[in-house]
Amino acid sequence: MGALLASAALAAPAWAEGAATLRLGSTTSVRDSGLLDALLPVFQAKSGIEVQAIAVGTGQALALAARGDVDLVLVHDRDAEKAFVAAGHGAERRELFYNELLLVGPRDDPAGVRGVEDPAEALRRVAAARAPFASRGDDSGTHRAELRLWERAGVDPRGAPGDWYRELGAGMGATLNTAAQLPAYALVDEATWDTFRNKGALVALVRGAAELRNVYSVILLNPARRPGLKHAEARALADWLASAEGRQAVAGYRPRGKPLFHPLPAPPARP
Repeated sequence: MGALLASAALAAPAWAEGAATLRLGSTTSVRDSGLLDALLPVFQAKSGIEVQAIAVGTGQALALAARGDVDLVLVHDRDAEKAFVAAGHGAERRELFYNELLLVGPRDDPAGVRGVEDPAEALRRVAAARAPFASRGDDSGTHRAELRLWERAGVDPRGAPGDWYRELGAGMGATLNTAAQLPAYALVDEATWDTFRNKGALVALVRGAAELRNVYSVILLNPARRPGLKHAEARALADWLASAEGRQAVAGYRPRGKPLFHPLPAPPARP
């Protein structure tokens, strides 16, 4: 009997001795869209691990992780993610699911961007018209995607004359509230847009370009650099999100009958 108990103890997960609270640094879009509220209770019921989500912009989430203030991150900026891993902060990065970024704006479309296929051309028209534009301005994945589009458009909105470009330093929901009040153009992820109730006179005007695909990844942190973090629990969450069950939960999140996030194909199993 003693041998059986010993072997059961050895086989138990690393967190089995007591309830664990895992700190997840995440983007605001997975919070504001309701996705985390749909996923995390399922994982907690299955694993016994409580997850505390700290929702900030991608840049801030990666900064929290670099300081060891969270145990893993769920973010959406490939370039920043790869740089984070290359710098030794991250041990493993997995792409999980995606949605789309949209350019939304006033229904009367003063910049004339409706239906424009190239989002950079659409931003050029916004700048030329000096039409109000609400930028998150928070170093989030969406904000960084917006800045890349301005760069490709050949426009420096911060240096442009007038006060049409407004950097808010806010999350997606707060930025949309401001855009609806002005009204103004804004770049938004489709999940937050579809669940946002205060659209006012705003409508989706530009969508569908390949560069507007918005991929979310989970990154496990480097245990050699941050040995005090909950690495076993973090891996359990990452594994669940990447599993068939986790991907099905993402695909099944349809608050208004429409999928807001789309799982990517599962990567090959680790050796």
